[in-house]
Amino acid sequence: MNTRGYFSKAMLALGFAFLYVPILLMVLFSFNASRAVTDWSPDSPSLRWYKQLLQDDQILSAAWVSIQVAAMSATGAVILGTLAGLVLARFGPFKGRALLRGLTTAPLVMPEVITGLSMLLLFVSLEQLFRVMFGWQFDRGMWTIVIAHVTFTMAYVTVVVQSRLSTFDDSLEEAALDLGARPAKVFFRITVPLILPAILSGWLLAFTLSWDDLVVTQFVSAPGSNTLPMVIFSRVRLGVNPVVNALATIMVLVVALGVILSAVLMRRQEQRRKREEQMAASG
Repeated sequence: MNTRGYFSKAMLALGFAFLYVPILLMVLFSFNASRAVTDWSPDSPSLRWYKQLLQDDQILSAAWVSIQVAAMSATGAVILGTLAGLVLARFGPFKGRALLRGLTTAPLVMPEVITGLSMLLLFVSLEQLFRVMFGWQFDRGMWTIVIAHVTFTMAYVTVVVQSRLSTFDDSLEEAALDLGARPAKVFFRITVPLILPAILSGWLLAFTLSWDDLVVTQFVSAPGSNTLPMVIFSRVRLGVNPVVNALATIMVLVVALGVILSAVLMRRQEQRRKREEQMAASG
């Protein structure tokens, strides 16, 4: 019995080490004063590469583009994914339900190369169509990246929201309808606040997927709309630059703070929901 417990703990520790030791080494070497990534300089620790990062206009510009793209993609994915999840979870059997379910979940298993290539062919066809029919110049750029990212991130939001709605207590909505509230008011005043943790989780997941995407972005981007993963990938191919370590460390810190903040907000929301249910039950 003890042997099994020791083995489970050892495997758990090995798994965590496999995941996080490389990240810790990257954070450590971001404070290395030497240009050689693996050689620790006697002048370390140093903020040399962080200072150089703040002066790198290419990385800062790409980071700003990535933030805009990820924020807009996550917002669009939340809107469409929430509506799709609501339809799949609340509406009964209807014509086209299987097709809708298949279309919303297909991006989960579709290879990114196929998704990127199909979006590229779509935008090239739209460029020709707009030029011939309307005389407009439809160029690829940040907006084409946003559209492409929404197409595959909304699938994740749909799954998260649908799973939350499947365990939703319909009696709360029915009580509000019996008291004279209109369906739209019930949705925004009762349904949305109760599924807000799922919506927030979907938004954060979509934001992370959009921020991290490289394959699809390379197909639908254009010069002047390079995202941060594209810039990092282009630099790493020529050798690991210590500036990339500093940038990755900042990204890890931001992600960690975001996860902690979202966990705190979701916990408060859950506690508030339980208090309201207790008050409703006692009343």
